[in-house]
Amino acid sequence: ENKILVAQHPLLIVANKTANLVCNYSYNGTGKEFRASLHKGTNSAVEVCFISWNKTKSSSNSNKEFNCQGTFYEDKVIFNLWNMNANQTDIYFCKIEAMYPPPYVYNEKSNGTVIHVKETPVQTQEPQSAISYWVMVAVTGLLAFYSILITAIFISYWQKSKKNRYHQSDYMNMTPRHPPYQKNKGYPSYAPTRDYTAYRSWQP
Repeated sequence: ENKILVAQHPLLIVANKTANLVCNYSYNGTGKEFRASLHKGTNSAVEVCFISWNKTKSSSNSNKEFNCQGTFYEDKVIFNLWNMNANQTDIYFCKIEAMYPPPYVYNEKSNGTVIHVKETPVQTQEPQSAISYWVMVAVTGLLAFYSILITAIFISYWQKSKKNRYHQSDYMNMTPRHPPYQKNKGYPSYAPTRDYTAYRSWQP
């Protein structure tokens, strides 16, 4: 009797929105055309995507609500899912079918794989980025303020120093000097002259 047996990993945790679900299978028949599909939900109501193949070609299709692509190998089929969200967390079942030649055979329902999709915490990063930005702005503004203040103090000090040097250069030497015509005279111009006739009056 032809049989298809399928084995799946019971749990798959998705943290980066991407999942690779492996469907291992065994088949003891002589089929040449196969179809593998991935179904979502406890009753397998939603077909996520499928792949069909034979010895020469293959084709694949995906549900518009999913990003899914299947790849087949000799003893397994891998369904690649990407851009998943938390709402797609559910149990998923693999179905393998031998389409041709007859008889048509498919596997009994497996235990399935629970895919748990975690939300990416993108909002927690935004406040930290905003805080870092405003801290950088505050530090830059403070440094600019101190630079302007130091420059203003330096300019004020330089102007005061320049003004002091200017007043010192205007100082005049007020020490009195003798007129040039009094140079090399024995007596000053106001000294009285001696009268020598008074000494000759008492001579015999």
